[in-house]
Amino acid sequence: MEPSRASMESAVGDLLPRAELRGLIGHLRSRAFLLIAIFGVGFIGGYPLAGRAIEILLESSDYRPDGVEVIILHPMEAVLLRLRIGFQLGVIISGIFVICDISWNGKKIFAKAKRSDMGVRSSIGDFAIVLLSALSLALLGALYSHEILVPLLLDYLSEDASAANLNSTWQLQSWVGFVSGLYFASIFGFQVPIIILLLLRYEIVSGDGIRKNRGVLWFLGMAFGAFLSPPDPLSMFLVAGPVLVLIELALIFNSLTRSQ
Repeated sequence: MEPSRASMESAVGDLLPRAELRGLIGHLRSRAFLLIAIFGVGFIGGYPLAGRAIEILLESSDYRPDGVEVIILHPMEAVLLRLRIGFQLGVIISGIFVICDISWNGKKIFAKAKRSDMGVRSSIGDFAIVLLSALSLALLGALYSHEILVPLLLDYLSEDASAANLNSTWQLQSWVGFVSGLYFASIFGFQVPIIILLLLRYEIVSGDGIRKNRGVLWFLGMAFGAFLSPPDPLSMFLVAGPVLVLIELALIFNSLTRSQ
């Protein structure tokens, strides 16, 4: 017997209860000005760093396969690239702040949402673990992009053009934007297991709920990778694949720690 539409909606709804979701959204609204300020710091600080990053890409042979020529079509490309990279850095810093904020205030946020006794903040030790984990996963994502993702895709695109007897001429904005987008997608996407573990820790989602909605979770992971990655199927797969693996590792870690 096939499940009814109502039972499917109920199962999906159980993955993230509405009261807790409203509480989380309300907390983020109260943090709006602080988040904007943190984003602004990352954006402003990332603008000059982006200039140095562009110089490194132009000077490095690791990011430009043999026979590839980089051209500039209009003088504003470097400025637009700096703005784009500054925006991405601001989003990453803001995202890590939100994760750390939820780890510190999560008990209070969700206890208030459930209208139960006010929860206390997490311990400094737990907060430090979450912060170090977020930074470590960000570094792991950057290394994944540097060692695997970016070289593989750039070589693939170059060889594909060569196989079609086409000259590989890359526009500066498209090339650097593609590379920075892959770094951004990996760094941000590698934060997903921390989010999953925090939701499990505060019992916003349950192990049974995740098992019932595993297909939904995988779909969201693929959609997340597609949203963050550059618009081509191979990039989407290479970005979303590690995210899905990290989600499964987070679930295994949660099962092992819960059983102890």
